[in-house]
Amino acid sequence: MTLMVAEQDRARLGHAERPPSIGVALVGLSLSMLLPSLGTSISNVGLPAVAQAFTGSFQQVQWVVLAYLLTITTLSVDVGRLGDITGRRRLLLIGIILFTAGLVLCGAAPTLWLLIAARVVQGLGAAIMMALTMAFVGEIVPKAKTGSAMGLLGTMSAIGTALGPSLGGVLIAGLGWRAIFLVTVPLGALTFLLAHRTLPVDGRRPKADRPGFDITGTVLLALTLATYALAMTIGRGHFGLLNVALLGAAVFGAGLFVRAEARAASPLIRLAIFRNPTLSAGLATSALVSTVMMTTLVVGPFYLSDSLGLDTAFIGLIMSAGPLVAAFTGVPAGRIVDRFGAEPMTIAGLAGMTAGSLMLAIMPATSGIAGYIAPIVVVTAGYALFQTANNTAVMKDIRPDQRGVTSGMLNLARNLGLITGASVMGAVFAFASATFDVTAAHLQAVATGMEITFAVATVLLVFALAIAIGSRAPAIRLSPPGNQL
Repeated sequence: MTLMVAEQDRARLGHAERPPSIGVALVGLSLSMLLPSLGTSISNVGLPAVAQAFTGSFQQVQWVVLAYLLTITTLSVDVGRLGDITGRRRLLLIGIILFTAGLVLCGAAPTLWLLIAARVVQGLGAAIMMALTMAFVGEIVPKAKTGSAMGLLGTMSAIGTALGPSLGGVLIAGLGWRAIFLVTVPLGALTFLLAHRTLPVDGRRPKADRPGFDITGTVLLALTLATYALAMTIGRGHFGLLNVALLGAAVFGAGLFVRAEARAASPLIRLAIFRNPTLSAGLATSALVSTVMMTTLVVGPFYLSDSLGLDTAFIGLIMSAGPLVAAFTGVPAGRIVDRFGAEPMTIAGLAGMTAGSLMLAIMPATSGIAGYIAPIVVVTAGYALFQTANNTAVMKDIRPDQRGVTSGMLNLARNLGLITGASVMGAVFAFASATFDVTAAHLQAVATGMEITFAVATVLLVFALAIAIGSRAPAIRLSPPGNQL
């Protein structure tokens, strides 16, 4: 009788303390993925209004975007590792607070440079949110449903990217540029409440069992990534002596970082993890694919404007086709990955992207708008499938104490690809168009420039496809299991 009563008490207690459903937790994680993407896309459309409000030049106001992107790129791995050590839930809540506070500071900034400083605060919060959101999937979602969860997060990121320009335009027209920051403050508060209520509480470990935080490696990596990002962004695609010097400094910094990690007792990144072929291939292909996706955003507006003669409003509508396709295909892509496996679907996604990029390279300008949109739809649908499958393949078998840093490395690879695509592929387009001022180029020159640029993009995707196929070959274990992820 006593045993029966005890079991009934435990049942009642379990019911009272039953954690919120996985679905509610995924809503919080989805918002945590949407807000940083929206923070990037919605600010771009506000640059002209900001320049007018503060009488700033383009070179000055572009730092409203660059400060945000540089902060995310520089700190993604560092905050991921910090979450592994100190507790991911605790750090994610701090990140949401920083992001939301950054929004308030941006909306209230009295000067341009204080606005840029507020964007750094917002970028720090975004780096934490992006690095740790994927890491939580492994904690709250069954492994068999990982692909569906990754697809949902990819969909939310695409929605944030697609929604930014249109929402920002409406808000600026009606309420002014400050509204593009303040409007998402309530969403930040809601994200915090959902994360606080639904995410699993961090387990407590004795201090003696906690790995140390690699301060030297953290500083070296942050400086190296910041230097590389500046090398790729300063000059807007035109490389000068400063760009070359910064790139050389970044290469030197990378060497110092590798040497420091090899000697560190508790390194930020264990170099042995790159012996894992799935991880190495996933990071490399993610960087290459992101380079190509940024190419569509850099080249597309010039081609639609100068070669097809479309006005700005129509260009914006057509440019939203890609993110909308990604938004609608993300969740189905996740289900496909769960059904057929992450590795083969990674290859299928890359094959689709390669086909679409090749279509853009050979499609004549006489095919008009339809001839542009159709390949973009193919490229974007392939990207949605690749992104979901690749993230699932990398994250599904990661040790719990390495999920944060690995998620941060995936975000880092993506951001480095975006930065490289904006600079290097932009320079390729300018060179292929035979002019340093693309806005003044002849329509046939712009069409030729697009064809050559996407021919280069196709080569990059073929290389990514070869890496993905090669990673599926049986790998020789080069280190003991304890050194693997």
